[in-house]
Amino acid sequence: MKYLHLIARNLLRKKVRTVFTLLSVLVAFVLFGYLSAINMAFRMGVDLTGADRLLVIHKVSLIQSLPQSYEGRIAAIAGVRDVAHASWFGGVYQEPSNFFAQMAVEPERYLRLYPEFLLPEDQKKAWLADRTGAVVGRQTASRFGWKLQDRIPIQGTFYRKRDGGRTWEFTIDGIYEGKEKGTDTTQFLFHYDYLDEARQLDQGSVGWYIVRVADPERAPEIGRKIDAAFANSSAETKTTTEKAFAQSFANQVGNIGAIIQAIVIAVFFTLLLVAGNTMAQAVRERTGELAVLKTVGFSGGKVMGLVLAESLLLVGLGGGIGLALAWGLTSLGDPTGGFLPIFFMPAKDLVVGAALIVALGLVSGAVPAVRAMRLAIADALRRG
Repeated sequence: MKYLHLIARNLLRKKVRTVFTLLSVLVAFVLFGYLSAINMAFRMGVDLTGADRLLVIHKVSLIQSLPQSYEGRIAAIAGVRDVAHASWFGGVYQEPSNFFAQMAVEPERYLRLYPEFLLPEDQKKAWLADRTGAVVGRQTASRFGWKLQDRIPIQGTFYRKRDGGRTWEFTIDGIYEGKEKGTDTTQFLFHYDYLDEARQLDQGSVGWYIVRVADPERAPEIGRKIDAAFANSSAETKTTTEKAFAQSFANQVGNIGAIIQAIVIAVFFTLLLVAGNTMAQAVRERTGELAVLKTVGFSGGKVMGLVLAESLLLVGLGGGIGLALAWGLTSLGDPTGGFLPIFFMPAKDLVVGAALIVALGLVSGAVPAVRAMRLAIADALRRG
């Protein structure tokens, strides 16, 4: 801190150059923050999935249904602690672009299997007692301005009613919150019984089963037992851990993590050249002044430290502001209006960003700092 004024004055010597370098660093770290949030969004909460939950789907495809009668047989398998089913509804609210997940579930069992969905007890009771009731995640409720007791019409795309109509009406009985940041609060959940009784076709069928196992270490073994129980039947099953299922779903759009990593490496390599060039020019322009510092008693190590501190201050200011902006902007939520429901910059990436700032500051200033340290006083005064 003793030489902070001197370091700041050196940076302000060429204001335009310093400002443009700061802006380059700032933009790079804002980009880093957004790419981190996009990576989190495409991972679709993989890191938050339950280690003790399995998903049982049709062996052919997720879109193939399973008999509702499988539930009891799955519950009877040794090691299974709890089981519930869910079915994709796939309706449209007002416009086709208003996409969000709608699922017909067994309310009490489903909430028991997903304790990360926080629903007030009075709202839970209201939902359980209301045949046409629904609960919705906070993010979707905020997106459409829904409130408790609102009547919501949804146009069915997969399912028609017995009377041929496509409009299904639901009452918002509850709005759930997420236990952790990153919990999916976009879902719209309603009674499976309402769907099954009112639809024209496929009565007695469900989309998939969620299974909680007593011992997560035995999850693969229990999954094999479930599949063996329905082998050679008309609806064979495929059981995976919930995490593996979420990861495979995310991988359908490609290895987003690798793509983002490549972009970040390219951006920061370019930024390293820009910052390094700025520091090299700054040191060349002050050759005579550095010689004077050595003449009045500054050691080579102290001169090197001043140059490194200047580089760290330059990158630290730009990177710090960039990370703060990225954190704030991504905390505002999904900028796509529903395509990326889980969108925020993870805290671990904020730490990674801080480490990158320090590394970038040290590396970009290393060569100019070493040259300044080795500078001979006589040669420097002659060139200066």
